[in-house]
Amino acid sequence: MADSAWLPLAGIRVVDFSLFVPGPFCASILADLGAEVIKVESPGGDPGRSYIAVQFRTENRNKRSLAVNLKAPEAKAIVQRLARECDIALEGFRPGVAERLGIGAAALRQYNARLIYCSISGYGQSGPWRERPGHDVNYVAAAGALAYPGQWLQPPVRSSIAIADMGGGSAAAIAVLAALAERARTGRGVRLDLSLFETAFFWAAMRHGLDPAADPKAHIFPVNDVFETRDGERLTLGILEQHFWENFLRFVPELADARFATDAGRRAHGDALSAQLAAVMRTRTTAEWIALCEAHDVPVDRCLTPAQAAELEQIRVRGGVASRGSERFALFPVHADGARGGSLRRGVPRLGEHSREILVELGFDDAQIAELVRSGAVKT
Repeated sequence: MADSAWLPLAGIRVVDFSLFVPGPFCASILADLGAEVIKVESPGGDPGRSYIAVQFRTENRNKRSLAVNLKAPEAKAIVQRLARECDIALEGFRPGVAERLGIGAAALRQYNARLIYCSISGYGQSGPWRERPGHDVNYVAAAGALAYPGQWLQPPVRSSIAIADMGGGSAAAIAVLAALAERARTGRGVRLDLSLFETAFFWAAMRHGLDPAADPKAHIFPVNDVFETRDGERLTLGILEQHFWENFLRFVPELADARFATDAGRRAHGDALSAQLAAVMRTRTTAEWIALCEAHDVPVDRCLTPAQAAELEQIRVRGGVASRGSERFALFPVHADGARGGSLRRGVPRLGEHSREILVELGFDDAQIAELVRSGAVKT
């Protein structure tokens, strides 16, 4: 896989001071696309190692770990050399914390004017909420992303996906890449300020708009939903266009009701249609429904786990999963001129696994490294 991978960021170096999900997710995208990512952790490690261990592992492959006590005076020399050697710096603390740790934008950019510095925080670096604590569910709720339902007859529910955290990480990666393009023209780096709350707001507003009188069901359809089948599995129908509805009626004639003949009618009588459709879907097994839908060109899919999806031939044919030892990882979902975007070049680093290796690359000799370890500034 690595031989045919698309790695446009090869040669770009990233120092990632962030924790938990958003910053590491951003860095994982950059790493997948070829960047060399140095994950700087405290001697106690990123708390994400124990909070959501599976996501820590998926988001920190392709990285190296440098364990540094940033509060130790001896750490300043390491930070200076990291700033000089890297193209991008990421941090994910509350506003003001990075500055107190000596890794703020001003401190790092004085050593490298070309450094692209990205701060990822809950509510941004300014405004009355700048120091407010929060996590993904708070940002998503405050942004309007839990106001409307995702299914016709169900109340709004929270997704298992960390929308603000992972959306914010994606937006940060986009902004960093835009900053790299700008730097190529100007020769200067830039300070980026990304708000996870504003990311969720951006997504929610793009989906629902900003009209106070917005229709809470404008984005959903009674026949584009999730249903339970006779064998208790969940199945999704993707019927939006009129021709899909007409195809569906060929094998579900009991729903050929004049009230449901048009999209407007299906929406106007959505509660009745959704209830009837739910009852109909329970009359056949998942396998029977899939066979009928596929035979009549109706969009259909099972509700799978990621582990089940990884076994699909579609994923296999496109090389969507890579293995390292006993672990498997999903790869960046883009192909470029036929080459897979990203590759699995490293596994998940142990805490401080690459400390000595990185310090040598930064120009520290054996005696200096030994002193850094002795003083507690570095863990190997």
